[in-house]
Amino acid sequence: MNKKVLAAGLAAVMTVSMTGAVPVMAEETEKITFVLDWTPNTNHTGLYAAQSLGYFEEQGLEVEIVQPPEDGADALVASGKAQFGVSFQDTMAPGVEGDNALPTTAVAALIQHNTSGIVSRKGEGMDTPKGLEGKKYATWDSPVEKAMIQNVMEEDGGDYGKVEMIPSTVTDEVSALQSESVDAIWIFYGWAGVKMELENLDVDYFAFKDINPVFDYYTPVVIANNTFLEEEPETAKKFLTALKEGYEYAIENPEAAAEILCEASPELDPELVKASQEYLSKEYKAEEERWGYIAPERWNGFYQWLNENGLVETEIPENTGFSNDYLPE
Repeated sequence: MNKKVLAAGLAAVMTVSMTGAVPVMAEETEKITFVLDWTPNTNHTGLYAAQSLGYFEEQGLEVEIVQPPEDGADALVASGKAQFGVSFQDTMAPGVEGDNALPTTAVAALIQHNTSGIVSRKGEGMDTPKGLEGKKYATWDSPVEKAMIQNVMEEDGGDYGKVEMIPSTVTDEVSALQSESVDAIWIFYGWAGVKMELENLDVDYFAFKDINPVFDYYTPVVIANNTFLEEEPETAKKFLTALKEGYEYAIENPEAAAEILCEASPELDPELVKASQEYLSKEYKAEEERWGYIAPERWNGFYQWLNENGLVETEIPENTGFSNDYLPE
């Protein structure tokens, strides 16, 4: 799923209604608004499982799931119109410190490792970063994105200056590669990579974290409004307790969880959802025992790299922008 595309096309906030058998709700419920980063997909399955299976109701919460406005989930959460949402460590960076700081905090990792990398048509020499020389790469024109491409290319002995940067209009990675409109695309393997497998498209792929471990940052994450966290910490903990149960259900029951997501969003391709769910069921926690945990050394390592390369206007101090304090044990 291409997170960067959301700035180009999403319109007004829409409520996603959920159905499913749930236990009797508490006498008094607290209302929570959760804003997605994009249209529903398998990054979000645990959220929908928690909704459908009644885990939020068990915590006395009434959760409304909404899609993001054009300026994204971060702005809506920062404004206080949503208590929680989905963001990404890299795109959070400009807003965690300085004059442009947003009052949001990452409170849980939805996926433990960065599953993104560069995909290309198989056999055309782009199975390693150096192979991007002389090739057409679909760029979002993000300074962090381009700096990461340059870094992995130089690590591989390549010349970043020889890459042909093509402004990205990609909405379907499979058709973009098949049409040869571009040669290489940044993807998140759990959705686009799995889709290519299903469509029997032969590709080469390399992951950023496999070339430079500093790029094993957190993407995506759950963010929360800081005022809400300060004023209602127990509610935040209840929400994350239920969310953990939803994701652990998705880990243990990927096929059933995929059906819950498809029921909530019938426009999705069930075959793709099930295959993607199988892939991500192993990635939500990976080797980490505690769901949602954000390792300070990995979080800080990526932001230190941004600091050292002048990719943020204000230097980001250690342990800024995230907290594990609201996670259930």
